[in-house]
Amino acid sequence: MKKAALIPARYGATRFPGKLLADLGGKSVILRTYEAALNTGLFDEVAVVCDSDLIYNEIVNNGGKAIMSLKEHECGTDRIAEAALQLDADIVVNVQGDEPFTKREPLEKLLQVFEGEEGKKVQVASLMQVLSDEESIKDPNYVKVAVDLKFNALFFSRSPIPYPRNKAIDPVYYEHIGVYAFRKQTLLDFTKLPVSPLEDAEKVECLRYLENGIPMKMVVTDYMGVEIDTPEDLEKALKLL
Repeated sequence: MKKAALIPARYGATRFPGKLLADLGGKSVILRTYEAALNTGLFDEVAVVCDSDLIYNEIVNNGGKAIMSLKEHECGTDRIAEAALQLDADIVVNVQGDEPFTKREPLEKLLQVFEGEEGKKVQVASLMQVLSDEESIKDPNYVKVAVDLKFNALFFSRSPIPYPRNKAIDPVYYEHIGVYAFRKQTLLDFTKLPVSPLEDAEKVECLRYLENGIPMKMVVTDYMGVEIDTPEDLEKALKLL
């Protein structure tokens, strides 16, 4: 199978505008993310898909590959789907532009679910990690996911799920990590689906799959990176770096 990693990069982030060009130890956040994805050695092609000349030039001027979006998009998945249309790839991985600590092992585990007889049934997959800090569980910036016994997603929410009404048990909370892997046709089909009601309410785009009856396989990882959504996250990333 041919594999491509596409990194959607929007300049005007709501919570932290221009965050992808913020300095992180001498390199921009987006450049570190691009280099991290490239250095995994898992992909036949890696590119940043962007809406800004500033981001485009940041990648190209540092020897990388960037693709300028031809139109405005509601979400990152729509953005990479436009670029994927021209790619020769069987599996397309969406690596978020604000994930500068992207590692090989989680992406390798994600790609493995498409292999073998069982893998033929998988259309889209994503990563999650155990969330144990109580403040993070309550924080709406951390998207939580509930799964069935076969690790298919049941629901995504910015609220704590499951709600711990039974105080006698200690439920496991999973944080959704916004890294997706798609079969190319599944990705292209996604763009034909309108924004769904729950997706619109939560502002969590993967709910569009679930609301349209498309299963999403979840893969557990001990990712332990930092997704940069706020200036405070950038400070955490600097310490981790």
